Amino acid sequence: MPLLRPSPPARGLVAARIAFFYSAAFAVVGVQLPFWPVFLASRGADAAEIGLLLAMPLVVKLLANPAAGILADRTGSRRGLMAGLAAASLGAYALFGVAQGFWPLAAATLLAAAAFSPLLPLGENVAVRVAQERGLDYGRLRLWGSLAFIVAALASGELLGWGGADWALRLALLFVFLVLASCILLPETEAAATRPQPWRLLSERRLLLVLLAATLVQASHSAYYVVATLHWQALGHSSAVIAWLWAEGVVAEIVLFWFGGRLVRQLGPLRLIAFAGLAGLARWLGTAGAESLPALVLLQAMHGLTFGAAHLGVMHFLGRALPPGLSATGQALYSTMNGIGFGLGMAAAGSLYAIEAWLAWAVMAAAAGAGALLATRLAPAESGVDAPFPPMRGSLR
Repeated sequence: MPLLRPSPPARGLVAARIAFFYSAAFAVVGVQLPFWPVFLASRGADAAEIGLLLAMPLVVKLLANPAAGILADRTGSRRGLMAGLAAASLGAYALFGVAQGFWPLAAATLLAAAAFSPLLPLGENVAVRVAQERGLDYGRLRLWGSLAFIVAALASGELLGWGGADWALRLALLFVFLVLASCILLPETEAAATRPQPWRLLSERRLLLVLLAATLVQASHSAYYVVATLHWQALGHSSAVIAWLWAEGVVAEIVLFWFGGRLVRQLGPLRLIAFAGLAGLARWLGTAGAESLPALVLLQAMHGLTFGAAHLGVMHFLGRALPPGLSATGQALYSTMNGIGFGLGMAAAGSLYAIEAWLAWAVMAAAAGAGALLATRLAPAESGVDAPFPPMRGSLR
């Protein structure tokens, strides 16, 4: 009598497991992005040291993410690797509990970044592949990350105001533990172990151009992340108003993810990236001159069309264009390019804003427009987007 194979979990349970991962991972980001500088300052880091500590993960991910992607394709397992990285992350974050001063904080930061940074691109790879294999809507899985970010950021603000900066670490440890639990529960994808050839991706001109287009659109948000709060404060808006403007952007992102599946079907991944770039061109030019609250509210509602649409477009492109044996490596390649783009964009945004505020927004608009133009030029060839990665150079679809 043949051995009975366990039936695959129901689609709803699979979706819940992936949503759990996104919620936990972005809850960590929701604590760190607004409040980690406060925690680092409480541990003896000055302003210059905090800047270095926050820049370290951007450098580490350039090495850690590709290495993890290649390893995932080589072993064929995402879940086991992710659980190991999450466990290492938990240990690294625990070191912050005893770190005091720049060098101990730097050591903990490097270890935490090396372990945690690859988790998001690996998780994206799992989500995209499982969505395809099980007929799920990727955008409706991803939106849970955005929702968790809002909740975590608001809860962190309240707890830090009540109990001090150490609550940033306590919450980060809690959420990293939940990331570990979610990684253990993730469904495994149907990617067999291979001997990946990452250089093969670097020889595919069309793939690199698509990733460059998406990177340009996403990096155009650099000024938004670096100087938007300063810009709005200079215009006379209160901290409460600014907080609601940030929250509005994330809500718009959630709405786009909920309805984005229809946009992908109607436009295709590349045209969706081009649409995001055109929206970014309009948004950043508008931000350069907008001062009134109604105008800013309207512009912030476009965040779903700029960030959300570009993200959906490139994720669907990677999911459809790459074979299972190169999917994690391709996802890591995009994550690396995006990290470089944001690093350059953030450095430029701060310098340009110091010269003239409108100049920073104008350069961001130019980057979004360039991404839209590049994606538009690639889009006419977008046929057979469900085809696997082709063996011939330059023929990627």
